[in-house]
Amino acid sequence: MGDNRRKGGDTTQAMAKQPASDRIHSLPTPAAPRPPHHLLGYGACALAGTLWGTGFYFGRLALNEMGVEHMVLYRFLFACLGMLPVAMVRLARRGALPRLGPGELRDLLLASSFGIPIQFLLQFHGLALTTVSHASLMVGAMPVLLAAAAAVFAGERLDRFGWAVMIASTIGAVLVTLGGHRGPAAQGEPTLTGDLLVLSSLVVALAWILLSKKLLRNHSAPAVTAATIFSGTLMLIAVVGLEWLAAPFVHATVEPFPFAHVSLRAWIALAISGVLCTASTTLLWNWGLHHVPASRAGVFLNIEPALGSVLGVELLGEKLGPFAWLGGALIVGAALALTLRAHEPEPAIFIE
Repeated sequence: MGDNRRKGGDTTQAMAKQPASDRIHSLPTPAAPRPPHHLLGYGACALAGTLWGTGFYFGRLALNEMGVEHMVLYRFLFACLGMLPVAMVRLARRGALPRLGPGELRDLLLASSFGIPIQFLLQFHGLALTTVSHASLMVGAMPVLLAAAAAVFAGERLDRFGWAVMIASTIGAVLVTLGGHRGPAAQGEPTLTGDLLVLSSLVVALAWILLSKKLLRNHSAPAVTAATIFSGTLMLIAVVGLEWLAAPFVHATVEPFPFAHVSLRAWIALAISGVLCTASTTLLWNWGLHHVPASRAGVFLNIEPALGSVLGVELLGEKLGPFAWLGGALIVGAALALTLRAHEPEPAIFIE
């Protein structure tokens, strides 16, 4: 025992004589943090892509009975109902809403305006002039657009493979739009105008994704999702309400809000598209981005064009011409090649 005490005392004295830096390094290192839940993150992104793939189908069912503005507004009112439990749980646990700095508030308002009123009004005005199959195939260009944004806004350089993928996806989008008619829109037929409107909505959605990614650095996925959907819906109400209020002054005819004559089928489609295809998908996607790189998550965006085009052909009786089939294959193939290719650790991609 005496020897042990002497050894312990000698050890203590030796440590006391060591420099402070050496004593710090001699302390046991803390346990490594637990690895992120990659499997759950990939699963959340995959489920989000699957639900997004049904969005155009349910949107088409509602568009058969109402205009674009009313359909989009009802969809997001249902989405707000779907997000209420999430917001209430957060308030019960945290006791307050997340605090946003001036720059973050600006990013939130920009993300909300791009992601809800601008994107969805453009997208569904395009859907009203094209088919579910064509609109879904155009969405397949999103992963490639994300890569292009990385090159523009983050200064990344694309190698020859990256440029080849960009060119292939662009050719695919051109072929899909060539499959549409250039004349007046016929019932159940795609048009060039409709396809271009859907494509332009993807560019707007790109800004929403990048701004949301920036907000997710400091705030949780439920907080960012709820704040975006609630504030974006308020903007949508303002846009639709302003059009209705201004109609008498500009001598325009505005349809009254559809309600009584809307069928149960359309209400169910609106509820599904709002709760499942909007609120749930956005929450799942934002949560997934917390656990997997965006470059890897992008592959699950390809579920939407594949599933959406199948639903359009099988359930709505739409037809895809040879140009559309070839263009869709190029779009989806280019996105798969880009997102499945081995990447270096992903840099931060933000719009400043």
